[in-house]
Amino acid sequence: MGALTIVEAMRRMREGGLTATELVTASLKQIDKLEPSLKAWVTIDHEGALEAAADIDQVTRGGEESRRLLQGIPIGIKDIFHVAGLPTRAGSPIYHDFMPEEDATCVARLKAAGAIILGKTVTTEFAFMDPPPTRNPWDPSVTPGGSSSGSAVSVASLMVPAALGSQTAGSTLRPAVYNGIVGLKPTYGRVSRAGLFPFAWTLDTVGILARTVEDAALLLQVMAGPDPRDPLVAHDPVPDYIADMRKRVAVPPRIGLLQGFFLQRAAPEIVEHTATVLDVLRHAGASVLNVAFPEGFERAIEAHRTVMATEVAAVHQETFATRAHDYGAKIRAFIEQGTHVSGVDYLQAQRYRRRFATMVLKLFEQCDVLLTPATPAPAPRDLSTTGDPSFQTPWTFAGVPAMVVPTGLSRGGLPFGVQLVAPPFAEGILLSAGKWCADRAGVSLVPPVAI
Repeated sequence: MGALTIVEAMRRMREGGLTATELVTASLKQIDKLEPSLKAWVTIDHEGALEAAADIDQVTRGGEESRRLLQGIPIGIKDIFHVAGLPTRAGSPIYHDFMPEEDATCVARLKAAGAIILGKTVTTEFAFMDPPPTRNPWDPSVTPGGSSSGSAVSVASLMVPAALGSQTAGSTLRPAVYNGIVGLKPTYGRVSRAGLFPFAWTLDTVGILARTVEDAALLLQVMAGPDPRDPLVAHDPVPDYIADMRKRVAVPPRIGLLQGFFLQRAAPEIVEHTATVLDVLRHAGASVLNVAFPEGFERAIEAHRTVMATEVAAVHQETFATRAHDYGAKIRAFIEQGTHVSGVDYLQAQRYRRRFATMVLKLFEQCDVLLTPATPAPAPRDLSTTGDPSFQTPWTFAGVPAMVVPTGLSRGGLPFGVQLVAPPFAEGILLSAGKWCADRAGVSLVPPVAI
């Protein structure tokens, strides 16, 4: 039962072959089985989740039909999002006892859609790069990625069908690749960040980790949209992503293979695998053309780092002044770096960001989506790192939506994937292209430990 996707579970519950209590109980059993070794969770709300499931089942038995999109579906929440009644620790001892009284907006919307919050998943400290205790289910000697480490591992190991992450550089898509699942980073501001512990205000984006593109689309549909609690959220109308995806998915996408930076930085095995995937997509009917970027991506990565360091230093200014010794080595060094960035350098980085986003937008004059390798190499066999975010950073910096889908295993038995990128607020195009590519690739990865 743990292998059920959201779409499959919802169908079985509608047909009467599955109850919310049975689904939640199966998730809790899988957690009990694997959590001692994988360490994906900070807090597990056994009692609250079972009570919520029982309430849903009671309504169902009473004959009241619910049309909520996520009715009875257990979800994991990265531990930088507020869930009322559960602590938000952000991976830090500083906030060990912090108990929010109000849900983050995205969490409230998941609950309103019938989702059951199973608990809080491990994040790296303040969603940066100090390694987490979480272990990769494919190989415990391999990094699970970060910062959404626990969310990615909980989905990959069949503990929950989906979980929330966040991305300020590569923190949703990179762990999705390393664990062999789907990751979605929407357009900056498409989903409210109210109730999310910030890292960098102008970069933070709510991310989604799931086992299928359709499941990711369901979560986005529920969470997207304006929110008076978040002054930076977009006010663009929210389309029907599910209908849009299903309408477009029959049409092969026009794929732009981005030349230069990504293929030059990728390991030979990654380049070879990407070429093989593209051959499959071409033979299935996709148009594939080479696309060149007018500049290198290095300047964007450097400017992104300037923005991120400056903003994280501002976020932590007061706490860091008195409790610097309670911060991990990497986040502490990064905050210190941010305190030395001049106002001129910060504004110049933000100025280049606008220019870079304009250049990225022009790439889509020739194609529906861009395709790149998802990461420079398979997950490193090094638990002191969370991996290289450089293949995600440019798209986070530009604020455009991006997605990774699993496409196979390396010769060493670790997950591979490809990354798709779309124009701002074109999530419908991205989802349909992602589903089309995932269906043609025909890959569904489950680590042996989870079976």
